[in-house]
Amino acid sequence: MKRVRANGRGSVFTPRDFLDIAARAAVDQALSRLAKSGQLRRLARGLYDFPKLHPKLGPLSPVPDDVAQALARETGSHLQIDGARAANALGLSTQVAAQSSWLTDGPSRRVYWASASWTSAMPRPSI
Repeated sequence: MKRVRANGRGSVFTPRDFLDIAARAAVDQALSRLAKSGQLRRLARGLYDFPKLHPKLGPLSPVPDDVAQALARETGSHLQIDGARAANALGLSTQVAAQSSWLTDGPSRRVYWASASWTSAMPRPSI
């Protein structure tokens, strides 16, 4: 829990982030117990966060970019924002993407948590 607190509220992590401390089974068990006790929140299988707390709204959802980075660390892959979000970040468009998606060199994956989703996809080859 010390490492989680050191990263601060709002941090997102996977069991792989703790494999330098203990074996995988011990890390999984510890994260499961912390999630059951309410100290951590399980977002999806193998994905946890230390939620930010709002005085009136309660626990807040994690930032999609933090979820993406945690999943990329898990697989050792690289990420790049995709589509309308990339154009918006470059100042080429005022359009804002309704869903977050990234291009990756790792496995394609869709993750759902609360009312949000996260998508990564392999880039299509250009012909």
